[in-house]
Amino acid sequence: MSDSKSRLLLFFDRPSEPCFLQKGDDNVAFEVPDHYYSDKYKSLTNTLANRFGSGEVRTIPVKNIALPDLSLPLQLPYNDQFSLFVAKHRRMAGKLIDIFINMRDVDDLISLCSYCQMRVNPYMFNYCLSVAILHRPDTKGLQVPPVVETFPDKFMDPKVFRKARETTTVNASGNRMPITIPTNYTASNSEPEQRVAYFREDIGINLHHWHWHLVYPFEAAREIVKKDRRGELFYYMHQQIIARYNAERLCNGLGRVTRYSDFRAPIGEGYFPKLDSQVASRSWPPRFANTVIRDIDRPVNEIKIDVFQLETWRDRFLQAIDSNAINMPNGRKVPLNEETGIDELGNLMESSILSLNRGYYGDLHNMGHVFIAYSHDPDHRHLEEYGVMGDSATAMRDPVFYRWHAYIDDIFNLYKSKLTPYGDSQLDYPGIRVSSISVEGPAGANRFATQWQQSLVELSQGLDFTPRGSVLAKFTHLQHEEFTYVIEVNNTSGQSKMGTFRVFMAPKTDERGQPLAFEDQRRLMIELDKFTRGLKPGNNTIRQRSLDSSVTIPFERTFRNQANRPGDPGSATAAEFDFCGCGWPHHMLIPKGTEQGYPVVLYVMVSDWNADKIEQDTVGACNDAASYCGLRDRKYPDKRHMGFPFDRRSEARNLTDFLKPNMATRDCTIKFTDAIREGTQRQ
Repeated sequence: MSDSKSRLLLFFDRPSEPCFLQKGDDNVAFEVPDHYYSDKYKSLTNTLANRFGSGEVRTIPVKNIALPDLSLPLQLPYNDQFSLFVAKHRRMAGKLIDIFINMRDVDDLISLCSYCQMRVNPYMFNYCLSVAILHRPDTKGLQVPPVVETFPDKFMDPKVFRKARETTTVNASGNRMPITIPTNYTASNSEPEQRVAYFREDIGINLHHWHWHLVYPFEAAREIVKKDRRGELFYYMHQQIIARYNAERLCNGLGRVTRYSDFRAPIGEGYFPKLDSQVASRSWPPRFANTVIRDIDRPVNEIKIDVFQLETWRDRFLQAIDSNAINMPNGRKVPLNEETGIDELGNLMESSILSLNRGYYGDLHNMGHVFIAYSHDPDHRHLEEYGVMGDSATAMRDPVFYRWHAYIDDIFNLYKSKLTPYGDSQLDYPGIRVSSISVEGPAGANRFATQWQQSLVELSQGLDFTPRGSVLAKFTHLQHEEFTYVIEVNNTSGQSKMGTFRVFMAPKTDERGQPLAFEDQRRLMIELDKFTRGLKPGNNTIRQRSLDSSVTIPFERTFRNQANRPGDPGSATAAEFDFCGCGWPHHMLIPKGTEQGYPVVLYVMVSDWNADKIEQDTVGACNDAASYCGLRDRKYPDKRHMGFPFDRRSEARNLTDFLKPNMATRDCTIKFTDAIREGTQRQ
């Protein structure tokens, strides 16, 4: 940890402990100027350092700098919750991000962080520092630890932390047995929604959602927020979450998710998260079944808004789609064209500085989260904080997240349905004929196999004020056997070609066992992979491993295994690895399936790479999870619209009608085995 940039990472270690205590594996402590100490520590620094320190301590002198105006970020109490969905919190975070970004150099940033870390709300401090590290030119190569390490309380049963403290106290040094995180601890089997809790409460999935919003912040300087096709990526990433969730529901005998479209109707599903906030010293509040959202009047959060306002924003959004134009403040109308319309709507839905006429179209997506998150205490009479829908690291645990986003996806689909269906010139690839696609793997031909697996995650960075040393937790998650696609392609053009291979999967039948109409099935298509290959004249056999999916990142990058991280801290290769923390967890690539074998259809299309390609340098770029996350500091690596060719309606009655010669399908099954295998993976 000798590199000065790397010292920034020490602020993520035990985030509620002051930085003058030992940090990291090297027992490093910051030596801060006397006036940096907050009032509660000024007379206790030596006592605390001796109490929680052990062994030789190496100190890092901190520069004494002129501190910027921190009055806005400091308005959030230290022990409160922090939510990006709350406008007041967003403004505070945006200000702090700008301050961090504009610090002259890394040493000045370290100095400011040492001051802020003892005063600024830990959740907000860590979020803002993470965004700054990812976007400052001189820190982009630093590893931002996943939030499960710094704030593990957002992801697991509080009993784990009681056991962890017992373990570290009794066994202050030496080997410690891993602590087992219980499964299905939020509800009993009498709750139907619990059948898909393994998906909603999966640590990797929630980390993906958190990291995506870290890479794509919506409140900061324009140059940080404005990324290529950001609004379209917001639409597509969440659309794919809903498609994947619906597949899991169908595998478990549940119907597709019901849209939350009537804001006056009760929310049938309750959710009891059974999480504790270690910073706020509060349990996350539940939402009881049949809760109705109500007008919010919470002066402490500077939120006063009626449900009617949410409906008004929704109606204005729908009117923009109906008229195919966005109204501007000066009366001008900005047309929604086929190329950029979905991007403009995405930026309008997730309100940010990129939104056109933000004052008129409002904050529909974010405030939907807020209304639901405060539905248990909308007027703050019980002094309760928000529920899990108020935090991007926890929102996906709640069944209503999928109901809300299913409705948002319906709104986007209204726009997509107005677009001209793709014609043969866009769908076909003359001279390229795909004769078949099949799957090879341990489960057998055209069969996918899934089961449970237990893996380890490190908790010690998030255990404040406890003895040092590794603390591992064992958690259970879905896993699949790896497989290989085998695609037979005949190039009849007489010359070498380049093709973009687009691989999707979808259920074959609906809740009643009836074949899905194409309009329903296309919206259930899960993107599994997208890759390019050269095609010589004649027959070509293309093989592609599931491990190389363009959608997923491997386990060790979801949980940021330092041992597998390339390059030195601060290097370009390390920066790419950091961005690669954004991606769907590979262990959730394939739906769970059933013990009998769940029927799915596998689809492949080969499109013309010359029509798809983006002219840019991608040497060294992290592109193995580009489908949902894009490329760092580059354009989205596919000229086609995200989700192509299933993002628009079609006159086809079923998938067979939709097929062109450059496409093929294969009926497959996903067989689930209800057994646990031990994993060797760990953070």
